[in-house]
Amino acid sequence: NQYPPQILRIIRRYVQIDSNEFAGQVVLVTGAGSGIGAATAKLFAKRGAKVAVTDINLVSAQKTAEEINSTGGKAIAILHDVSNMTHWENVRDEIHSKLGELNVVHNNAFMKIEKSTSETSIAEWEKQISVNLVSMQMSVLTFWADLKKNHGAIVNTSSIHANFGFVHDGAYAASKGGMVAFGRQLAVDYGPEIRVNTVLPGPILTPIWDDTTDEYRNLVTSNTPLRRMGKPEEVAEAVCFLASSRASYISGTTLTVDGGYTAEKA
Repeated sequence: NQYPPQILRIIRRYVQIDSNEFAGQVVLVTGAGSGIGAATAKLFAKRGAKVAVTDINLVSAQKTAEEINSTGGKAIAILHDVSNMTHWENVRDEIHSKLGELNVVHNNAFMKIEKSTSETSIAEWEKQISVNLVSMQMSVLTFWADLKKNHGAIVNTSSIHANFGFVHDGAYAASKGGMVAFGRQLAVDYGPEIRVNTVLPGPILTPIWDDTTDEYRNLVTSNTPLRRMGKPEEVAEAVCFLASSRASYISGTTLTVDGGYTAEKA
């Protein structure tokens, strides 16, 4: 209310987001039982989408879906190992049966095993690559027809690990770097019908940080220009923007959401 009425009208016209911008659309969010995935699923639902909430932890997925449904949204929860093609086919069948054809895929599920490269087994390496990167190919194989027909969007959650090295994250970094390259390639292969973009979160306060010390968090905060860690909801805003018509001429790009953390390291 600190702005005069004429300024408020301009803000509402050009800045305010349509609360129903995804009305009639069906959205899949993987790894939506917690963290960025849960926040993104809730935001899509808040803006009118019907959301398929999937996770390797079905109880967590059900919790997210229940929160959405309890506030007037529409969501279903599905057990989903994103490294398993049979699971993808089941997810497709469930979505088609209960929600309809898909408009947006948010590839968000991930796996991270912190070990030095010399201590990482081939099985551990392959599992991280499969969950983080191969799952993107599975999403395309599963939903290409829907997305092409509906001129849909794919938004992938990579990481600043795609561009910067961190200790004991070899396979994770390789998979996240691959997501950026593959996302760019998909944008080339499937434009103009499908837009594909990737977000690169930095220090976002999700459950993966639960086992870290206050000292380490303070160190990260002190190295971040905005002097705080990010919230999952702030990444969700970036994802929803890239999936929306507001980003209709954006494809094949990355959007870093890290409070400026990597800006000082460029």
